[in-house]
Amino acid sequence: MTYSPLIAGLELGGTKCVAILGAGPDDVRARETVPTTDPATTLAGLEEILDGWRFDALGIAAFGPLDLDPRSPDYGSISATPKPGWSGTDLTRRLAARYGVPLAIQTDVVGAALAEQRWGAARGLSSHCYITVGTGVGVGLISGNRPVQGVAHGEAGHMCVRRAPGDDFAGACPFHGDCIEGLISGPALARRFGRPTHELTDEGVEWDWFVHDLAGLLHNLVVTAAPERIAIGGGVMASREQLFPKLRAALAASIAAYGSLAPYAAQLDDRLGPPGLGTMAGPLGALAVGLDVLDKADG
Repeated sequence: MTYSPLIAGLELGGTKCVAILGAGPDDVRARETVPTTDPATTLAGLEEILDGWRFDALGIAAFGPLDLDPRSPDYGSISATPKPGWSGTDLTRRLAARYGVPLAIQTDVVGAALAEQRWGAARGLSSHCYITVGTGVGVGLISGNRPVQGVAHGEAGHMCVRRAPGDDFAGACPFHGDCIEGLISGPALARRFGRPTHELTDEGVEWDWFVHDLAGLLHNLVVTAAPERIAIGGGVMASREQLFPKLRAALAASIAAYGSLAPYAAQLDDRLGPPGLGTMAGPLGALAVGLDVLDKADG
């Protein structure tokens, strides 16, 4: 009998954290949720769950920004973040010491991208992208089967794009104002339009501005990396999948049949869509991060 290692995963989000135990989408043994409040309370709640589980590795997929430079004394910690109280919070040393198993950490969006590559709509692809639009906006980019990262992980969710004519919203990002996150994240949309997104009608003109801005992000990703597939998930898009045809049309118009990207624009029905794992892409991303650290140890 082949033994499948059990992975504990922690997906840390802006409003809630998910603890998951399993080996993949067809073998989830447990899944529990803890509200994201202050670091001490949140991490204690997650540790209480983990204390009751047996597992071979621990994967953490967290909101950021994160310090992911292994040479840094703050490796595995949250850097400057608009999430009150979380800047400087260590996410790895205390958990590694407590559980004594192989541990790895990645951004939540890279984790979801790794899960999509293992089990979802990006299986067999060496380059793809996962975008989340929810409490924040994040982008996890995979190229050559590896997450794209330099001296720090990318922050394409804070990219600045050309504004739609007549849109003078100043933006809600405390760092950059009208970057993508400051324009289309859930909190930004609520401030921009005076009510939460679930109160906006499906055909409201507000979504035209949303599509314009998100298409600007997509344009820049495509002309930079041309990922084989782009998945868009997160709380805002999960309930608005009817926006995908508009996004495909806006992106195709923006690419404008340019050069080597002309065929790409004609293939957007296959290249741009929801994650194959649906709303489980995030939690399964934490499992994928944990499995990756075991794969590297075996390799």
